[in-house]
Amino acid sequence: MNGTLLSGALTLAGGAVGAWLLRKAWKARAGEGGVEKLAGWAIILATLVWPAWVLGPARGPFIAETLISVAALIVVASGATIKARKASRTRSGGGNGNDSLAPEPLDRPTTAWRTTLRWLLAGPIGMIAAMAVGICYAVWVPGEPQTRLLIGGLIVPFVWGGAMAWTLADNRILRATAVLVGTTMAGFGLAILKGFA
Repeated sequence: MNGTLLSGALTLAGGAVGAWLLRKAWKARAGEGGVEKLAGWAIILATLVWPAWVLGPARGPFIAETLISVAALIVVASGATIKARKASRTRSGGGNGNDSLAPEPLDRPTTAWRTTLRWLLAGPIGMIAAMAVGICYAVWVPGEPQTRLLIGGLIVPFVWGGAMAWTLADNRILRATAVLVGTTMAGFGLAILKGFA
């Protein structure tokens, strides 16, 4: 167990160092950062490969992929900056040639509960709704059980991604909440009603 924790910590550190070097290389000016880019990819590749010998050929790369992704996300998130909110532009009646072809995104109010609800909808609630759709498909569509389970499982990430994109883009958070909760209840309810056979 201690060996697994140590390997996980080393993998996390290797992923963080590799991601940091790549981030540094990509932020460099054109023609610079080649050494950092090469070193970053080399460290990530080594961090991805060596756990196969320590933790096993199946478990090692799986744990490494997960921890490297987490480390890279932490490195990217640590460099995030919050920009000041721009003043909303008012459109004048006459076109002066300065109007953008694309409309400006709506300035929606952001409060703590709206932000929390939006991220809950994009994350766990959207995932549960996607699982409800996948399970409902596997239960109701005719065919071999293995095929239905496989296709139902493949549906889940696509529905979850769609729910995530929609809830983060939609300005009416309560509408997104109602649709996702309704989808969850309908999907699981229909699946329970018929049962898997």
